[in-house]
Amino acid sequence: MVNKDFFIALDLLEKERNIKKEDFIALLETALTSAYKKNFGEAKSAFVKLSPERNTIKVYSYKTVVSVVEDEDKQISLADAKLIKKTSKVGDQIMEEVTPKDFGRIAAQTARQVVMQKIREAEKNNMLQGLEEKAGEIITGIVRRIDDRAVYLEIGLDQAEGVLATKDQIPGEKFQIGDKVRVYAESARDDFRGATLNVSRTSMNFIRKLFEYEVPEIENGTVVIKNVAREAGLRTKISVYATDPNLDAIGACVGNRGARVNAISAELGTEKIDIIPYSDIPEEYIAAALSPTKIISIEVDEFSKQAKVKVAPDKLSLAIGKQGHNVRLAAKLTGFKIDVKAYDENETEKASKPIKNIVVDDSIDDNDAFADLEL
Repeated sequence: MVNKDFFIALDLLEKERNIKKEDFIALLETALTSAYKKNFGEAKSAFVKLSPERNTIKVYSYKTVVSVVEDEDKQISLADAKLIKKTSKVGDQIMEEVTPKDFGRIAAQTARQVVMQKIREAEKNNMLQGLEEKAGEIITGIVRRIDDRAVYLEIGLDQAEGVLATKDQIPGEKFQIGDKVRVYAESARDDFRGATLNVSRTSMNFIRKLFEYEVPEIENGTVVIKNVAREAGLRTKISVYATDPNLDAIGACVGNRGARVNAISAELGTEKIDIIPYSDIPEEYIAAALSPTKIISIEVDEFSKQAKVKVAPDKLSLAIGKQGHNVRLAAKLTGFKIDVKAYDENETEKASKPIKNIVVDDSIDDNDAFADLEL
């Protein structure tokens, strides 16, 4: 069966849909083989061969040469086989073309179904690939739907869907249909709804990327983010250092009159941000992480990753923070288990080091914290 227009259509689909013609042909051969068997006998051993170079679609059947025929659909006698091919012997397979006259109609119907299915799959795969390329970046989506489980965002011109689950929403945030929302793209997935993108506003990577976008020195590598500790909606601590000794890492992150850090704070609502200078000296790093609390003494066991910190009695609640978040975040940031206690002047400090106070953020309100928290 010769069908030049059919193969021209495959060429056009390859150009317009970016789907390889070879993929179409492989699928069509399988589908047309099934269609042939369905219409002309399931038991037959047959296959369909598409030849783009000749613009032909042909059906071939094949039978095994045997001494005694038991299955006429799959076997052929040696005598009959030699009529087709003189050199035939038992065990050979004899192939001949058996393309039905009306196979063109069947081929057209089957091809239409296969092509539409392949186009849908290709569009879904292309969308999934496009979403995977967005992973690890901050993107903007438009709120299209809200339910108890998630906020659903329209992402990009292809109207792909981003899913902002409840656990990935900053506590206290409210969204309305049509709102534009910046989110961190975590991972793409393919499910019964099609290709979707899991996004987050609580991820620590969201903070990292916000700083990267707002602080050119972080983007170009002259300022490096060492670590991030975050309790979304409450507080974030981020430690940084400069690869250039002449550069002020904290100043670069804060920006002129606080412009850079304020832009990030505006994105996070009421969440506070502490920018901490990283130090490879554990005592200094831990003291900075607990700031603005004044540290009187500190003992560090680097092997067990534990630190005992003494602060002024009236600053204990400040060091601990509301519901323990200040010391908890400091521990996450530094990687040390931190035990904070009030300094007793009558107590002899045997293995402690005095640490100078490093003020990073004086926005914490003493009245906001309490000291009777059991850690």
